[in-house]
Amino acid sequence: MATPLFRAIIDGWLKEVANNVDENQFDDPNYYAFDPRVLLSSSRPETFGIGTGHQILKDALSACELAQHEVIIVTCFWAKSDSRDDVVALLRTLSDRAVRNGSGKIQVRICFSSYSVWQKLTQTGRIRGATYAPSTARFSSWARLGLPSPEEIPGLNLVVKSVFVRPFSVMHPKFIIIDRQRAFLPSCNVSWEGWFEGCIELTGPAVGKLFEFWDEFWSRGGASLDGFHPPAQSELSSLIDETAGSKVRVSTQPILQIDVSKTAQRKIPTILLPSPHHRQIDACPGVNLFLLSQRPPPPTPLNVFLTQAFRAAKKSIYIQTPNLTCRAVKALVVEALSRGVNVRIVTSKRLMLLEQIVTARTVTEVELHGLKRTYASMMKNYERTVMNDPEIDCQAPGELSIGYYHPKDSAELQGDNEEPVKSHLKLTIFDEEVVVLGSGNMDHASWYTSQELGIALFSTEIAELIRKGVEQCLEGRVSNIPI
Repeated sequence: MATPLFRAIIDGWLKEVANNVDENQFDDPNYYAFDPRVLLSSSRPETFGIGTGHQILKDALSACELAQHEVIIVTCFWAKSDSRDDVVALLRTLSDRAVRNGSGKIQVRICFSSYSVWQKLTQTGRIRGATYAPSTARFSSWARLGLPSPEEIPGLNLVVKSVFVRPFSVMHPKFIIIDRQRAFLPSCNVSWEGWFEGCIELTGPAVGKLFEFWDEFWSRGGASLDGFHPPAQSELSSLIDETAGSKVRVSTQPILQIDVSKTAQRKIPTILLPSPHHRQIDACPGVNLFLLSQRPPPPTPLNVFLTQAFRAAKKSIYIQTPNLTCRAVKALVVEALSRGVNVRIVTSKRLMLLEQIVTARTVTEVELHGLKRTYASMMKNYERTVMNDPEIDCQAPGELSIGYYHPKDSAELQGDNEEPVKSHLKLTIFDEEVVVLGSGNMDHASWYTSQELGIALFSTEIAELIRKGVEQCLEGRVSNIPI
């Protein structure tokens, strides 16, 4: 049954995206511009993992060993790391099995945006991107990416592709699709970054929507995949059940793995939320700061959805983001507080400072200090109004709380678990009912220039499980600041 919040967000979102077709039709991808309803579906969330990037990616990649036909791995940053070694190990495992079974080659696509400064300077800046050759004769070769040669993985049809648009437009989404039936959306990259991350595992129709997004953007230039008949969901579930507890899912354990598959509402209304890249002049160095703060964000499905959700929330908003430099987001937070909505923000200090300064001309700490001052002024105005006229019907501002992530003290650590040093999770929960996960931060780059991908889940049960799990993992890792 549709709740008032669901209806308010969906109706407003559909109308606003449709009203901006003249602008969105020139985006890439733009398959939703004329009918945003193609992004609506449902999903069956299976697990939500919390840990370092290495921990949650290792778990997701171990599930890829079940693949029968194809695996798609999309990341923003590709770097020498334990996670990259895990990808290579997966490729060898899949190839060996395909050769041993004689069942034909398994299709694998690896897609990324950022690898090195040299790559950004020399690779084509066209949105169609570049396909990396297996040979070692070019800079854009598999060997330079740490990947095995075709002779080492004869059981795979591997294509490697990269898209980066100069000067600053990265393709920021991160996801894994297995046989078009199961998907993982981690917040982390294939890299060395030992940060606090999250990953949602999904099955159901939303996985098809995710594949459609990949096909629309990444499949060009020789990366396309042939059609096949995915296994029935019951068949896939049986295969996973048979291997549960086996070495397939045994890994460097995440800090917390939440089983969300047993919720009463097994079919969760779900929206895929693309946000195409935009090469905007206001993101270039030297541009007037006033223009940077005044220009509205592009009306992408993700930006419009978050805006509608901020404005529809009645009780609470939880935001966990690596940084917060988008002034449009700050304005939405102030607007929500003025309506009496409680807002909780968890973020990091001194994370990717150069990126923040280059893309936003500010940093998170400065923006949150400004938010505190605005909130203090709001509270003073409210108190003054009530004091002057106790009978007046005046909305009290909501409660604002801000916490900065920090790693646990060494004395608190148990065993050999990896300790996340910064928070990189992207999570927003509205009224304990709507969960938004994905690649998008609450920073200027995510709202204005980078390609992003979010996913919205409408479920009070899922929201509660994820919120409680995150709060459990943040114990001893967050310092609240005085408001």
